[in-house]
Amino acid sequence: MRTKGRKTKKKAEKRGTTYRDEATNLGDMPILLPIKAYSFIPIYIKQKTKRGPYSRVRMEGHVWHHCTSWRPPAGILINGQFPGPAINCTSNNNIVVNVFNQLDEPLLLTWAGIQQRKNSWQDGTPGAMCPILPGKNYTYRFQVKDQIGTNFYFPTTALHRASGGIGMLKVHSRPLIPVPFDNPAEEYPVLLGDWYNKGHKSLKNILDSGRSIGRPDGIQINGQSSKVGDANAKPLFTFEAGKTYRFRVCNVGLRLSVNFRVQGHTMKVVEVEGSHTVQNVYDSLDLHVGQCMSVLVTADQTPKDYYFVASSRWNLTASAARPNPQGSYKYGKINITRTIKLVNTRSSSNGKLRFGINGVSHVDAETPLKLAEYYGVADKVFTYSLMKDEPQEGDKVEVAPNVVNGTYRNFVEIIFENHEKTIQTWHLDGFSFFAVAIEPGRWSPEKRKNYNLLDALSRNTVQVYPNSWAAVMTTLDNAGMWNLRSEMRERAYLGQQFYLSVVSEARSLRDEYSLPETQELCGIVKSLPKPAPYT
Repeated sequence: MRTKGRKTKKKAEKRGTTYRDEATNLGDMPILLPIKAYSFIPIYIKQKTKRGPYSRVRMEGHVWHHCTSWRPPAGILINGQFPGPAINCTSNNNIVVNVFNQLDEPLLLTWAGIQQRKNSWQDGTPGAMCPILPGKNYTYRFQVKDQIGTNFYFPTTALHRASGGIGMLKVHSRPLIPVPFDNPAEEYPVLLGDWYNKGHKSLKNILDSGRSIGRPDGIQINGQSSKVGDANAKPLFTFEAGKTYRFRVCNVGLRLSVNFRVQGHTMKVVEVEGSHTVQNVYDSLDLHVGQCMSVLVTADQTPKDYYFVASSRWNLTASAARPNPQGSYKYGKINITRTIKLVNTRSSSNGKLRFGINGVSHVDAETPLKLAEYYGVADKVFTYSLMKDEPQEGDKVEVAPNVVNGTYRNFVEIIFENHEKTIQTWHLDGFSFFAVAIEPGRWSPEKRKNYNLLDALSRNTVQVYPNSWAAVMTTLDNAGMWNLRSEMRERAYLGQQFYLSVVSEARSLRDEYSLPETQELCGIVKSLPKPAPYT
């Protein structure tokens, strides 16, 4: 960052002040992949969208071809951009996004972190929606009900996320609602993560053949990269000395946890996935795949160039965000009605690599699960609760659509137990949960005495370290068909995910919206008469 003093502000604005990247060495932890780790130099272009009762966005997804050393042969752009345009909105806004699919394959976008209250019809997962066919368009309509925070959108179809189609979705607090920090001078979105030089079709073909896609080729930040001392490196962000700036950072990669820092500066964590936190200060922070956070950085050092550093080294002590206790919900006093213990596995089926949970490896059905359930033909598409609440012995998996029944408004405890030597991250659509514990070893009921039942962080994505477990708690108060998945895209594609079906027997608009009139139909429901709407 080349910061300028206040007396030279005009000169600084003309020339541009910069943060640049720094090449970093890999850590020596045995679970990490020995790849090159780069920090990349993005250019931030502020994207303006209408802010008010409605935010409207038109998106066009298409393929771009590039032949530099780090980008794949083909990538996916949104409105000609990689990353795609940031969506800015305010809590309780209604969002309208018109997506035009100019790819040669079906496409869906999901809005990770947006709970889609009563509205899994807009969640953008293959279990909830029919894909947007090539040359067609679909208009998403949803509300960011009672939410704030840093989120991102990405494609859930095939391996499209490997080539782009990603962008940030920022939900601001309403103007009259105070936030626990002063307004920053500027906000900067940072979408970082690992990257593969192979295109998404090549990576999908590798997985379909029964093999792993292997190690990433590097790490990107906002779609760009360079090395220390690169004379052609472009400016990243412009800072003015003495001012404070907000970085909204998401790990949108496929596999690697990332540690990031700003050279010579500290970072104050103020928000994690929609929760304001106790404002601790860190030199560096871990961000696992699918996770987002906001940090404040003050330009309080000598004006000159500094580097924004991202590497594949992660540090167990670097990231320990805690919530703002004033907003804590008394979840610790609610009786647990169900415990679901999930163990991820790596195995094979018919000689091909598969990932599973409790003996089941998910595969998408031709008919979206939500549509099959709504039309009353679920038994022709999937079997409820094929996966049990306890892990099965052995690594053998059954390959089938994986749907678990959830009782509406039950308070559940979910245990993620990781017996492998690689870190895992898990994301739950439709809800946030309280991450009450992360510990080494195996979970048992006696471990509950170690839970944080007072002020755990409410979030939607949790990491599980190698040979460790994590426990989360949530209330199933959002009717719909919700995806719980590994954020490692290779694992999700090959089966490490399932859908949680939360049904309100009342079939009331109080609990869930009816099928939208404009919703695309596909599979076996396409020719069936439409059920009566909810009342």
